[in-house]
Order: sequence, then C-alpha cells, then structure tokens
Amino acid sequence: MFKTLVCTIALTGYMGLGAVPTSAQQVVHALTGTVSSINIATKTISVFQDNGTQGEFSDGTSSKPHLSIDKKVALDTTEADVFKKNGAYVVVLYYGGDQNRTAVALKNLGSGPFTSATGTVVKFDSKHAIQVTDISGATQSYKLTQDTIGEGYMGAVDGFKFQAQKGDKVRIVASKDDSGLTALFVRLM
Repeated sequence: MFKTLVCTIALTGYMGLGAVPTSAQQVVHALTGTVSSINIATKTISVFQDNGTQGEFSDGTSSKPHLSIDKKVALDTTEADVFKKNGAYVVVLYYGGDQNRTAVALKNLGSGPFTSATGTVVKFDSKHAIQVTDISGATQSYKLTQDTIGEGYMGAVDGFKFQAQKGDKVRIVASKDDSGLTALFVRLM
C-alpha cells in the first residue's frame, strides 16, 4: 500500500513537470519602410512603413527571447539597438503584434532607386524567379536571391526558401540593373 502511494505521488510529480510552461520561440517577421526617428532614451525606432502607416518598435535591448529567425536573413543586418541611420530605407525584422512590436534587426537597402509592385503571382519557379501581374495588368519578372528577404506565413526567410503559388497576392520591393529586376523584399499578402 505504501509503495503504491509513493509510486503514485512520484508519477504525479513527474507528469506535473510536463505542465511547466517553457518559453516559446518568437517568430521573426519582416516589413519595409523608412526610419523616421530613433529615440535612444525610450529605446524605440519609428518607421514610416510602405503601407502608409507609422510603426513604432522597441529596440529589443530589454529582453532576449528565443527567436525563430532564418540565419541567412540575419547575416546581413544590423541589430536594432546598434542601428543609427535615420532616414534609411530598410527591412525591419521584428516580432510581436501590431501594437507591441520589437525590432530585432534592420537591413539597410541602400539609396535606391527602388521599384515596388503589388500583384498576383503568375509563375513561381525553382530557378529563383517570380512573375507578378500588377493591378494595371502589366507582368514583371523578378529574380530571387539568397539576399532577398521573403515574408511568408511562417515569418521571414531568405529568397531561396521563399515559396509562392500561382494566384498568391504579393508585394515586392526591387532594384533594377542591366540584368533586370531583383527582388529585395517580397511579402505574401
């Protein structure tokens, strides 16, 4: 009887350990915009987002959560608490909801010029290219590279891991050179 009681208590305690919450990983997402202000005192970064709204991000120095972030995406970025380029056009890597976002890192896209398109995927192939028809009916082809940041349903990934299907709605920010358009950022909508 005593042995059964001890075994029951031990088993209950062991099963209770599984109920202890563990800290979840934060999925890192991405968006584009222009850094409008960096406030060192409040540790915040304001970004005029490409969707026309002003976004406020804490710079992430106060917490260090477990992050689910594509390592290739993180390579060519600057940590949010170190980034100091006011007015830069950037990809912001962040976690959290619309009202409580924390910037992890920023990728300065340079001085441009940039093109932007919103449209429907006509073709997505394994050769790292995407064709999109915009609202005017024009179709453009964009190269995807490992430097492209893709924002899908599971967060930010490098361009070689980004996946889209015919009919998906996307928004693309690209640069243009002699070889054509290269997507810098692509987001499933």
